[in-house]
Formats: sequence, C-alpha cells, structure tokens
Amino acid sequence: MRGVSMEKIVNLKINGIPVSVPEGTTILEAARKAHIEIPTLCFLKDVNCVGSCRMCVVEATGARGLVAACVYPVAEGMEVRTNTEKCRQSRKMTLELFLSKHKKKCLSCERNHNCELQKLSLGYSVDEDRFKGEDFVLPIDTSTPYVVRDNDKCINCMRCVAACKKQNVNAIGPIGRGFNVHIGSAFDRPLSESPCVGCGQCIVACPVGALAEKSNVDEVWSALSDSTKKVIFYTAPSVRATLGEAFDMPIGTNVEGKMVAAIRRLNPHAVFNMDVTADLTIMEEASELINRIKTNKPLPMFTSCCPAWVKFVEQTYPEFIPNISTCKSPQQMFGALLKSYWCEKHDVAKENLFVVSVIPCTAKKYECKRDEMLGDVDAAITTRELARMIKTAGIKFTELPDEEFDNPFALASGAGAIFGATGGVMEAALRTAAHMLDGSFEVLDFFAVRGSKGIKEATYLVAGHTLHVAAVSGLDNARTLLEQLKSGEKKYDFVEVMSCPGGCVNGGGQPTLSDSVRNSVELKEARAKALYSSDTQNELRRSADSPVMDVIYDDFLGFPNSHKAHEILHTSYAPHKII
Repeated sequence: MRGVSMEKIVNLKINGIPVSVPEGTTILEAARKAHIEIPTLCFLKDVNCVGSCRMCVVEATGARGLVAACVYPVAEGMEVRTNTEKCRQSRKMTLELFLSKHKKKCLSCERNHNCELQKLSLGYSVDEDRFKGEDFVLPIDTSTPYVVRDNDKCINCMRCVAACKKQNVNAIGPIGRGFNVHIGSAFDRPLSESPCVGCGQCIVACPVGALAEKSNVDEVWSALSDSTKKVIFYTAPSVRATLGEAFDMPIGTNVEGKMVAAIRRLNPHAVFNMDVTADLTIMEEASELINRIKTNKPLPMFTSCCPAWVKFVEQTYPEFIPNISTCKSPQQMFGALLKSYWCEKHDVAKENLFVVSVIPCTAKKYECKRDEMLGDVDAAITTRELARMIKTAGIKFTELPDEEFDNPFALASGAGAIFGATGGVMEAALRTAAHMLDGSFEVLDFFAVRGSKGIKEATYLVAGHTLHVAAVSGLDNARTLLEQLKSGEKKYDFVEVMSCPGGCVNGGGQPTLSDSVRNSVELKEARAKALYSSDTQNELRRSADSPVMDVIYDDFLGFPNSHKAHEILHTSYAPHKII
C-alpha cells in the first residue's frame, strides 16, 4: 500500500524495559529511546563511531562477552543489561588505563569541571594511580596562532581525527605503534606545516583538554589595565546565541543584553555590535557581485567572511582565488574602520586603541595575524575565552540586566544577525543585491538557502538577471562543490561557504559541551533559530536600510566600492603552499 512505511521494527528489552526501534539501530541509540544513558568517550554523533574506547560496553543476549553499544546492532528479542557489575568494572578498568598515561593537571586545564574523562572518573570512583604507564612526554604544539595541542592529555579517542576527516582536511592522524601511538600531523611535523585551516572542529570534538584555542586573554587583561589604551570590544553575531551555554542557560538562548552588560563590567572604553560591519560587508559584497555580473568578471563570486575557507582555497584550490570576494570579513572591517574612521572622529592615535573581537571561530585568530590585515584587530577571543573572563571577574552573568551596545555602532539590521548561520550571509547579500538591481524588489526571506543541509541551491530572477546561488557548510561539501565547478557540472553566480558544518553557530570557538548533550540535541538548529528570531524581530531587515550605513558612507567612505572603501575594507589573497 502506498504511503505505508515498510521499515522493519525490532523489539527488545533494555534493563527490562521494552523498546521498539527500526532494524539497524544500535544498542546505544535504542537505550536513549528508553531514556537510559550509556557512557561514551570515543563516540560523537555525526562525527565518530568506531567503538574503540570500550566505555559503552554492555551485556547482550547472543553476544560473547561485552559489546560496544555504539556499534552493536539490536536484534529481535535481545535483552540488554547496561549497568551490571561486569559492565561497571570493565568501564572502571578502561578509565584507569586511560589515566595511566594521562597528564593529570586538572586544576590548570581548560576543561576542568567540563571534562568528560574527569566526569566519568568521578562517577566510577577510579583510582587514578592504579596503573603507572611508561613516561612518554611529547612537546606541546603551539606552532599556529589558533590552537594548542598537548598530546600528553590525549586519550587517543580519535574524535579529533574523525572531525578533521569529516572536513576532508585530514591534517592529523594516529602516529606510532603500541603504547607510543599518538595523534599528530604527517611525519610528526608541527601543525603549522600541515593542511590545517584552523576551523577548530577538532577542539570542540575533543572530550578532554588535549586541544584548546591559543588564548589571547592575558593580553586583553593587560590592555584593560593599561591607562594609555582605549580598549574596544565588539561581538560577532552568533556569540549572542551561544554564550549563555557557558553559564548553564538553555541552548539557543539569545543573551545579547546580558553579554553587553557583562563585557561592560570588564571596563572597556566601548562595546560595539559586529552586526554593523556585517551590514557593511553586505553593502560592499553586494556591490562587488553586481559589478562582476555587469563587467563579466570571474564568477561565481565566493564570500570571504570565513578565514578557514579562504585558507583552504589558498592551499588546495588556488585557481579559484580570483573568485573570492575582495571584501574583508566583518571582524577585519570593524578593526580597520575603528583604526581609521573612529580614531579620526575621536582624535585618538591608532597605537593607543586596542581592538578586541569576540568570535565563535579559532580561524579568526589566524586571520587577524595575516600580513595583509595585520594591525586591524589586536586580539581575537573566542566565546569560550570571553566566558572565562566573565567568570574570572566574578560577574554573575545570569543575574545581569539587559544592556545595549554603545553608539555609534549599536544599530544594525536583522540581515547582520543571521551571518552566524549557514546561508545567512547569502540571504543577507541577496536582500541588498536584489534591491540594488531592482529597487522594487522587496523579498526579504530567502528560505531556500536556510537550514543545516551541507549544500543548498536556489535560482532567483531579479531585474532580468537570473541568479544561480549556493550556500555550503563544511569543507567536505565545499570540496565537492569546487570539483563540480571545475568539471562544468555546476554553474553559479554567487556562493557562500562556511567551513564549520552549520556555520558560525557551530564554530570551533563556541562553548564546549559534553557528548551527552551533543549526542542528543541538534545544536546547529537551536542556535541558528535564535539568530533568525533576532532578524524577524528587527524593524530593519536589509543592510541597505540601516541608518548607520548612511552615516558611514556619507561621513567617510563615500559610496560602496569607492576607492576609499577599497583601501580600508578590501584585501587580496594569494596561493599558500603547504610546507
């Protein structure tokens, strides 16, 4: 009969509880349906499923010995026991073996009180000194501006390797044999000499503190303490949708007002809204797109907001560099604008201004160190780093009143807010580009480019121009699309690429959540929803409608893509050879 699912259902019992699930379901998945949590370490939904750590072992009828629940499929009539003495002792032994070679510096570790190994060790009352492993000290890799890798904390769960493989970057993998196996780059060379693009997906996948962002917190504190410096903070669009998670607030809570209030209590000179330069990016980018279409310049035009994506093209597909927009990212635009326009208006010497961006991304740390843009931004700190600063300062985040950004960079359009979600930059650009091409074009919602799907395509007819567009998230999907363009299989006019699956809301600098949360909650969707809600509630939905844009152009830049705008807001890229 049409419309009736023929999916086979399997009936089993887990800890005596009847469960019915589709054939092919793992014991781990079936247990969650019965509201039973089986501990895991190596497993991470949509990233890693290899059954190697043996934390999820259970007893199951028909199996010889304990089985890994994350990979073992259910069977009709199966009875599963998840919490027997045999299971608990096996898990305890596994944890004690992990700890035999784990660097136990919990008090100074970035993941203290937020470490999956620590949580499980407490739960199973392990003896951390039961086994003494051979000392095998590896150097801490600090070769990049965005990540610190401490392999002596690594438990070889392979989640970071799987995350890198999922991105199709493959910068890291297992090296060595036996007890000396460890995670590293090819030939054990520094990460800076690998294909790594700095997306940071390995960091948020790591269950312990083996991977962390290279912190800029100390230099920000120093600047805040320097009476000769005017310190200005500005926050990326997606941070408002994620910062609350670091303070145990529900996922997807918009904490913009509390975020501003908290930063203000760190005592900077001002707190600005990066949505403003997201709008500015759209004004420049939309104008550039229209110019490319009218003058037959290289198409498709790729967005340039994601520095990991730009680095990926420079390293892997240099033939597409002419297709990348010359616009700086909103982060870099804001820094450049502050150190030119704002300094002129307030008679402040550039060297006395210290610019701090709060970003969801580790690659942004690399971006502000690029030679082409050096000096625009003095320090880029992640959402995690900002949360640590707030906690260190003793600020009761959840109790704060909502406060507003400082003028003149407070007001922005809803188009600026959605930059943090995959498809958001594309939608924001289409709103303004379509209006520039046809002043009567009033469509504000481009639903076809929304959602967390890896590649989204759409076609729009605007003022006689047929625009073929695509929005891509995840570098594996980006590689697929580039190969399709090379072969001639696909043709587009405009393409948005974000390196992180789901966009900046899922960036490598976002709060680190436990596997139990990541395995049960659709993070990308929940966080993105907060941004789209912010957009729909904003009276200004198009970047071109923002009065702040009028002020910036009338007072300083002249018009979009002017000579002055190009001097300050645009850049260029070149092939980057992997050593």
